[in-house]
Amino acid sequence: MRNLSNSFFFGAICLTVALVMGSCNRKAIYSHYDHTDIREGWDRGDTLEFLIPKMGKEGMYSEEVGLRTTTAYPFTSLTMIVKQQAFPSGFSRSDTVTILLTDSVGNRLGNGIMLYQNNCQLPDVQLSGEDSLKILISHYMKRESLRGISDIGVTIRQK
Repeated sequence: MRNLSNSFFFGAICLTVALVMGSCNRKAIYSHYDHTDIREGWDRGDTLEFLIPKMGKEGMYSEEVGLRTTTAYPFTSLTMIVKQQAFPSGFSRSDTVTILLTDSVGNRLGNGIMLYQNNCQLPDVQLSGEDSLKILISHYMKRESLRGISDIGVTIRQK
């Protein structure tokens, strides 16, 4: 009986180590946030630009747009246009993404107390090791200027 419990314990440790080691492969190769003016607002014409250096490795990459808001943001969601272009491969894509910020009764979604962090997954992209990315993000809301948005960011991970 003792050998069985030792084998179970050893197996559990091996599984834990394997899971921890596997999760290390999901580390971000790029993560950057740009600040927007919370009081004056993020204007529709203020396109945020993210210049990501060469990937260094060919493969599939997951991309995520992050958003930090305060309670001053007056809407339940935010719609953005995310344009991407890879150099030198010439890959190009434009996505319209909507991040839901409150539930049906008005409770804030996301994590935080003063700033609420919400994320939106973009479709995966195949890139070469020589590719660098240019990502442009602008809001696509009816109001020209949006108050209560603190930061917009991009995170890229190799799959």
